Amino acid sequence: MKALHKQILYELEKFNTQKNSIESIFIGGGTPSTVSPLLYKDIFDTLTPYIKDDAEITSEANPNSATKEWLEGMKEIGVNRISFGVQSFDDKKLKLLNRAHTPQMALEALRNADRTGYKNISMDLIYATLGDTKDLLQKDIKLALDSPINHLSAYALTIEDGTNFSDKPQMSSEKLELTSWLFESIISAGLPQYEISNFGSYQSYHNKGYWLYKDYIGAGAGAVGKLNLTRFYPQTDIQAYIKNPLDIKEELLSKEDKKIEQLFLGFRSIIGVDKDILTPNEIKRADILTDEHKLELKNGIYKNKDFLLADELTLFISS
Repeated sequence: MKALHKQILYELEKFNTQKNSIESIFIGGGTPSTVSPLLYKDIFDTLTPYIKDDAEITSEANPNSATKEWLEGMKEIGVNRISFGVQSFDDKKLKLLNRAHTPQMALEALRNADRTGYKNISMDLIYATLGDTKDLLQKDIKLALDSPINHLSAYALTIEDGTNFSDKPQMSSEKLELTSWLFESIISAGLPQYEISNFGSYQSYHNKGYWLYKDYIGAGAGAVGKLNLTRFYPQTDIQAYIKNPLDIKEELLSKEDKKIEQLFLGFRSIIGVDKDILTPNEIKRADILTDEHKLELKNGIYKNKDFLLADELTLFISS
């Protein structure tokens, strides 16, 4: 936490951060709920003058470690939104995913956040897992919607090298038909989709900041930051990070890199893509997609109706 504090002080200066200018803060990934709220205090004391009055401040949490005391302590230091890594309310699926909590723990954690006074509560669901059925996912959606949430993130299980599942590729099993059905079910249950993986009557301001291509400080081992066309990568190894939190690699993006990212991010969310950033040839291609009812042009912004097509749309326009 001392190393993290040191990097934050350095970044505030590097980004020329002004008073009351920070619009959102997101604490995660990892498991912030295993860290005592007291250990965040110095960092928040430093950040407070820079944070806007209506800023969204989110912390991720695991149901087995987010106690009522922890939730109260985080609220006291300024956190006003909680995002729980629930993944599923099915006991067998949780065991398959090596999760340390039970369905009961997850429901209790969600209720505790509500009782503590959090108005904005989110949870994650994992789909495309071996053994997923419509029946199982329907039960997950129902329990999620019956709990006090106003935001849900649905992520397909992806197998990364070096993880517990890297020698079990069969664990991930995505079928387009089931994914489309899942998204439609969440929307019809009352949570509008505003990005390929995100649904909510409340839309996360922090999430939208990335898709709008805003600048952000990335503090901590393995974090990523962005300022204009430069990306910043602190060290990923925690011991090395503690030794020197200011050893940060830089990557310079080209204007073309930026545009491709804006296309990917815009088409996978309600943000869309501004016509002004496209070349005449790219506009022609976008207009073909508009004529085919794949895109919609509104007030100079190309909007995508099917977020699952985001990558294909981007490749077609930019090729």
